Amino acid sequence: ALNVTDSAQSACNVIDLKLSVSTAAWAKVEVNMEDRVEVFLGDTAQITCMFTVSDSHDDVIIQWYMITKTNVRSRIYYGDRNVQVVDRDGQFTDKISVNGMGKSSEVVLTIRDVALEDELEFICQVNGLSAGNMEGRTMLKVFASPDRPNIEGVHSGISVSKNNPSKIGSCEAKNGYPRPNITWYRDQSPLQNTPGEVSVVTLVTKESSGLYTVQSDLHLNVVKEDEDSFFYCEVSYLVPGGTKMTETNKINITIHYPTTSLDVWVESPKGRVKEGDTVEVHCRANGNPQPPFTFMHNMQELESELNVLVLKDVMRLSSGDITCTSLDLDTHEETVGHTELFVDYLDQAVLIPKDTHVMAQGEELMATCNALSSLPTHTEWFKKGEHFAEGHTLTLKDAVFDMAGTYVCVVKVPSLEGLETSGSLHVHVQGPPEIKESADTVLEEVTDKFLNLSCHARGYPTPVITWSSSDESQVSRQTDSQQTEDGVLSVVSVKVTSDVTANCNASNVHGTDSFLFSIKASKLSGSGVIIAVIIICILLLAILGSVLYFLYKKGKIPCGRSGKQDLTKPSKDSTMVEINNTEEAVLLGVNGDKKPPSDQVTMDTGYFYLPHELYNHSSK
Repeated sequence: ALNVTDSAQSACNVIDLKLSVSTAAWAKVEVNMEDRVEVFLGDTAQITCMFTVSDSHDDVIIQWYMITKTNVRSRIYYGDRNVQVVDRDGQFTDKISVNGMGKSSEVVLTIRDVALEDELEFICQVNGLSAGNMEGRTMLKVFASPDRPNIEGVHSGISVSKNNPSKIGSCEAKNGYPRPNITWYRDQSPLQNTPGEVSVVTLVTKESSGLYTVQSDLHLNVVKEDEDSFFYCEVSYLVPGGTKMTETNKINITIHYPTTSLDVWVESPKGRVKEGDTVEVHCRANGNPQPPFTFMHNMQELESELNVLVLKDVMRLSSGDITCTSLDLDTHEETVGHTELFVDYLDQAVLIPKDTHVMAQGEELMATCNALSSLPTHTEWFKKGEHFAEGHTLTLKDAVFDMAGTYVCVVKVPSLEGLETSGSLHVHVQGPPEIKESADTVLEEVTDKFLNLSCHARGYPTPVITWSSSDESQVSRQTDSQQTEDGVLSVVSVKVTSDVTANCNASNVHGTDSFLFSIKASKLSGSGVIIAVIIICILLLAILGSVLYFLYKKGKIPCGRSGKQDLTKPSKDSTMVEINNTEEAVLLGVNGDKKPPSDQVTMDTGYFYLPHELYNHSSK
């Protein structure tokens, strides 16, 4: 530390002498300072000392003091016109500075990197020598904002049956100065200590750094409604010039309360239940946690899994009362819930007459189709997959062969999808055979080819079909007969060697019918003729193209060369040939036919000039 020199000490003695003189002469010193200066931990603090001296001829001495934690006054700075020193071996030796000297002026004490131990009272003493001395005081306050607060709720359930408040959660604010305050809230309402209802336990810890950590535990006598409440903490702390507040996250707690009622319902399927469905029955208690359940169905206890009762492939006998029972493990009280299960059904369709019915031509049939159901039904009749009639009754009047076949009645429950049944009625119309005439009675086929003939005869009893031919040897094989709804279908294969007739004969106990096919044998099919003509044309074109190409390569055809040649004057390399009837064979067609005038090459001169080489070749 810097010691005060002898000269400074002498100055102090002079001050004492002059003070007495100043007082006698009514000299005056005035000092003004702020009551407190507030600053964040680690920041720079500036304490201002404003003063005036009435005697302008006197020098001024400025001294700064601090009041220690033990209430001891200790000087930290001395300054006059000639000397400005900071006292050594003090806590402020290396972190303070003072600036500003003179009359009717101010001096500022600057403290760098403020620490918690710097929170002290500082005194500024102004000595005006003959004017006397005066001092002012300022309290330096240091602040540190706490870390973001943490909140943690209890993880186990809290029972409403407990007599004393249960711990809800814990809230903590670390490293604050001065000590932060913690307030608990339920939803938007603050919670205060209330005997038997609310208890807030606060633990304050002063860290080695001098900062404070505050932990607050909330204990509450919970009720059922608290399961929907949110709890949080509000931390308030001082800062320079005011107060700040920070809220924690909101937490929700698990409340345990007894069951007073049960809700039982069919979860699946939604809506009505029909036979064959798989039914899921759920049970839920209004208590928490959910107790174990016992299911009873028509007074019979059934096993369940995860508190769900599953009934597979239910029948109408499954209808009845389903009971769910829970047992409170604390009070040993039972709670019972009920639901009614009803299974809708639709019996198998009953047809009258059933299965097969034979009716004579001209007769009338009235058939009915009914199915017993728990719900209103709707009936439709189908034939060959197409809608035929509607309603429970099917009426057929003046029976003909076209009415023969299979009639399917479908009974549905419109209000419940998937609930339907069906039945079928096979109707036969008695009568002599009736052959459906083919569109083609005269057929043509290439010789030695096989031709399939089909014959469809209606009637009941089912007709027997036989085949006959003008040439029995040509009927090589007959396929199996196939029975149809209204008769029989027979197919025979005929090998065509010559013109022949084939006769289909159908007969039953009521009569006979026949149908005649006329088959013409052809040596070549129409398509074969066309193919042969096309092949011949292609060959002719190929030959003609080859000849023209040969002549062109030999230079015997003048086409494509520059200049024109007078056809009326033979060149020295050409020979004039007169075309007459004996030589017009040159222009004959490939097949030896004489070309018509439009296809012949003619010239006004009556002559045609051939190349010399070609003429000599033809002469040979």
